[in-house]
Amino acid sequence: MYDCAIIGGGIAGLQAAIQLGRYMHRVVVIDAKGGRSTLARRYGNILGFPNGVSGRELREAGRAQAREIGVEFIEGRVSSAHRRGKKFELVIGNNEKTVSAKRLLISTGLTDRIPEDIEGLKEALGLAVYVCPDCDGYEIRGLRTAVLGAGNTGAAMACVLRYWTDDVTYINHEPEKSPVSERWKEKCTEAGVRMVNGPILEVRSETEDKLSGVRLADDRMIEVEKGFIAFGHKAESDIATMLGVERLENGHIPVDGRTKVTNIKHVWAAGDVAAHSQMLSVAIGDGAQAAIWIHKSLQE
Repeated sequence: MYDCAIIGGGIAGLQAAIQLGRYMHRVVVIDAKGGRSTLARRYGNILGFPNGVSGRELREAGRAQAREIGVEFIEGRVSSAHRRGKKFELVIGNNEKTVSAKRLLISTGLTDRIPEDIEGLKEALGLAVYVCPDCDGYEIRGLRTAVLGAGNTGAAMACVLRYWTDDVTYINHEPEKSPVSERWKEKCTEAGVRMVNGPILEVRSETEDKLSGVRLADDRMIEVEKGFIAFGHKAESDIATMLGVERLENGHIPVDGRTKVTNIKHVWAAGDVAAHSQMLSVAIGDGAQAAIWIHKSLQE
């Protein structure tokens, strides 16, 4: 039996695994290889990486570092989780494997909704098109920027981005399915955000890190240099409900600010699945903090 099972091998999960491994606990990370860090091809706001670092690089380095201190990894998705007395039992996949652990950390992150029908979008993600304004707003300073989104979510993002540039256009990809409310129309007008209805057909890139424009279904071309997406996201917290863990209306898991423990004893949550600012540096801190308190609980 493991001392701790970590569901999710993103940034928070890996940091927790490294910390717990250095406490010499027996730890397993169950990784479905999802999460927002898989989209990030150049984090520019991380201490020690002035030229940026990709989420993939960090995850690969984290896995190698964790393995060196005895952390085990299982690739797969947890399909069910239950408490059996003083331990937790996790089933991976279609009853392919069962894992037992004394403590549990949920660090499953979130999944951004990215329309499959927009040509060129995925290729530009992470270098010319971004998802997190706190992480990458600096990259669009003074540049023509488009927000590709849906409904009020996209409108809110466009207004936030006006901090970095005066030239923001919000393109609602789903105007019929997700119309913008009158309140957000007014906010966009007040902020100086131009609003255009899609749908969007194509994102065109001039270089690896610069767009040339966004082509709409009516063949209009919106000339822009950078972009953000704001179609909404899903907190990957479904597994938490099987354990009785509280979730907010948006699916994120509320935790104790000091310990990162959930409302269920011996179950912690860290990273983007928890309720906080969705930044890599915050996820690192969350993972380390959760690990410290998991270690303390194992000494009881």
